[in-house]
Amino acid sequence: GSVPKQASSGGKTRLGHITKQGNTYLRTLLFQGARSALTSAHRRTDRLSRWIVQLRPRAGWYRTLVAIVNKHARILWAILAKGERFDPSHTPIRPS
Repeated sequence: GSVPKQASSGGKTRLGHITKQGNTYLRTLLFQGARSALTSAHRRTDRLSRWIVQLRPRAGWYRTLVAIVNKHARILWAILAKGERFDPSHTPIRPS
């Protein structure tokens, strides 16, 4: 649904644009969760909520909503694929 389309080349996996394929019910749940996160982000101080609050004025309501759905889908996929717990304070280390 609102999950990134996966493609790989040369051993590097890339997650592409969002499609409307996949489970409709799961997509609906992701959008409902994103709406909840978007409407309550200004009351919270976690890293994801701060990102949402900063993104909304630049991108608008619907684009921010889709960005949250995409981010939640990626987080859920990583949790399920790696079997780890979610750490809201995790800061990814990007190679220079």
